Amino acid sequence: MFKTIINALKTPDVRKRILYTLLLIVLFRLGCFITIPGVDTVALNETMSASTNGMAGLIDLISGGAFSRFSIFAMSITPYITASIVIQLLGMVIPSLERLMKEGGEEGRNKMNRYTKLLTVVLALIEGVGLYLAYRSSGIFVGDGFLTGFLVVISLMAGTALLMWLGEQITDKGIGNGISMIIFVGIVSGLPSAVTMIWNLIMGAGEFSTTGLLISLGIIIGAIILIAGVVFVQQAERRIPVQYAKKVVGRKMVGAQNTHIPLKLAMAGVMPIIFASSFMTFPAMIIQMFIPDIATQTGFWAVIYNFSIATSSSAVPWGYTVANAIVYLLLIVGFTFFYTYATFNPAEIANNIKKNGGFIPGIRAGKPTADYLGSVLSKLLWFGGIFLALIAILPMLVRFVPGVDLAFGGTSILIVVGVALEMVQQLESLLIMRHYKGFLD
Repeated sequence: MFKTIINALKTPDVRKRILYTLLLIVLFRLGCFITIPGVDTVALNETMSASTNGMAGLIDLISGGAFSRFSIFAMSITPYITASIVIQLLGMVIPSLERLMKEGGEEGRNKMNRYTKLLTVVLALIEGVGLYLAYRSSGIFVGDGFLTGFLVVISLMAGTALLMWLGEQITDKGIGNGISMIIFVGIVSGLPSAVTMIWNLIMGAGEFSTTGLLISLGIIIGAIILIAGVVFVQQAERRIPVQYAKKVVGRKMVGAQNTHIPLKLAMAGVMPIIFASSFMTFPAMIIQMFIPDIATQTGFWAVIYNFSIATSSSAVPWGYTVANAIVYLLLIVGFTFFYTYATFNPAEIANNIKKNGGFIPGIRAGKPTADYLGSVLSKLLWFGGIFLALIAILPMLVRFVPGVDLAFGGTSILIVVGVALEMVQQLESLLIMRHYKGFLD
């Protein structure tokens, strides 16, 4: 990995992409410290210091501390992620959208992208109004009129739109997937607080603690094992052999070729984790916006709220945590299948193999090949999806250890490691592409 990064920095074109990405990341981090107009910072600090647990803490983690500062990026990129999920689901049930996704080509993708952006603006408006209504009673806003509310909501919407633009620029002109990179940077920015927490566990109240040292070593060893497991799942693949018969190309006879189709355990990468996390936290986000004191209430909406924040709050009873973990597992597995089949179509791959005169040894061309690829892919996705879900769920138990309030959970490590691997793979592909281009020139 380090060799790849060093070679990338030596290559002018790739180095330009890296520097461009770093510049946009710096802009993102600067925006996290720009508080929106009309906010009383003293009252804000008092309010947010009492909301370090539960939903507010989780949103603050994803946004890189922007939520606790009520900055222009307080809503982070979550409206865009939610809009992407909704558009993808609608594409499965609305025939016109399904045709646009599968047969529209570049123009179809552009239209789907426009629909996603429009829905993002609508969701950002709803979430911005909800945030203003939720925190208006806490006294963090200077003034209580329509102009103040309008300024707050517009600032939040503008911040989300700017993040969406930054993500697109990183994807097109930088390194890695822009949306994933923004979430990656937001989570990594919490690393210093995690180091501070481990140091406080070891030293206690200024004195060395053997128990704290053992807990810290357990956390560090567990994190290393967790990262190793994520790397294994992300990199492991099943290679399906494909043979191509001899054929005439122009006036030449092209000999038989042997190749393979690489099927990874986690072909969808980190996206199922992001989708599942957004899906799980969205109900609590909406409820807290319109019922600010929901944490102290009882009833139906309080049950839904506690269920949604169970993985991010140690104050929630175990029953909610177990139920949340089961649903979270099912969502990760479901989104793994959904996202993979949306990007990898066994029938299309089988047709392409058949058109080019290829076949899988022992399997007839056409529909039998598609069925075989679908069967192998299904087995891999079950293993990969359940493995990733278990890795995401097991660290939830650490939250119930006294004195431990990790900024990095299983989901955070999955996202960070997944995005880092994708970034390194893209750097390698860019270097290989430049090598071949230079050879041909």
